[in-house]
Amino acid sequence: MRSERAYLLGTDAQELERLGVQHRLWAESAHRLWEAARVGPGARVLDVGCGPGFASLDLAQLVGPTGALVGVDESAMYIDHLTRVAAERGIDHLRCVLADVHNLTDALHGFPPFDVAYMRWVLCFTRNPRSVIEGVAAHLKPGGRFIIQDYFNYLGCFTIAPRRPSMKPITDAITRSWAASGGDPDVMGHVPGWLRACGLEVRHLASTHRVARSSDQMWTWPTIFWKSFLPRLVQAGYLSEADRAAFDADWNAASNDPDAWICLPPVFETIAVKH
Repeated sequence: MRSERAYLLGTDAQELERLGVQHRLWAESAHRLWEAARVGPGARVLDVGCGPGFASLDLAQLVGPTGALVGVDESAMYIDHLTRVAAERGIDHLRCVLADVHNLTDALHGFPPFDVAYMRWVLCFTRNPRSVIEGVAAHLKPGGRFIIQDYFNYLGCFTIAPRRPSMKPITDAITRSWAASGGDPDVMGHVPGWLRACGLEVRHLASTHRVARSSDQMWTWPTIFWKSFLPRLVQAGYLSEADRAAFDADWNAASNDPDAWICLPPVFETIAVKH
């Protein structure tokens, strides 16, 4: 299992807060997919790479006490957080498993098969996403649904409008950092083929591509990302302090420009059914 520091985006209190805001901004699209995949009372749901459990807690409410929610993540901090919150809310049908998502066979030993599995922004950070999909597929019952939300053409679309030269050092640094971690921001391009190879049929494939103006709620998404991640890029040597300062100045200017907007990375979604 990797250390907490091995997380590309970190696992500290600042990242915990960022993930909470991110979930709030993307909750509507997640709930739409859950409904389409028939997540409801009595369902057994697996949340793979659950992090601190913002989605897990919503899913646990939807399946109710006659269902079950199992969240798997390799961060002890996040698993502890989710365990504590679930206990505080009296959600007894939510189980947390501390494990690497590449090792689901051992992590889920003894668990009955699941009706639904859910992954959001997980595969893009894994070193072997195909093996993760294989592990999830093995724990779905026949007819089980696998919901995935993740990236494709991430860096090709991520830019401020009008364009600022200061954005390129940022995206270059993100690219180098992502590559060094073993992840792939274009992972969704491979997912349909991997699902088919695991005996699942893709029933739904679509994308949500958002743009945001400085007055929009969604402007908060990149803002908190810069605040949390850019210092990590500087500390790791992927980004110079001068390039960060230049971008910060441009971002602050854009945040006060009613005509500026940002093209955000498209989030692709799929629902596949196990034969």
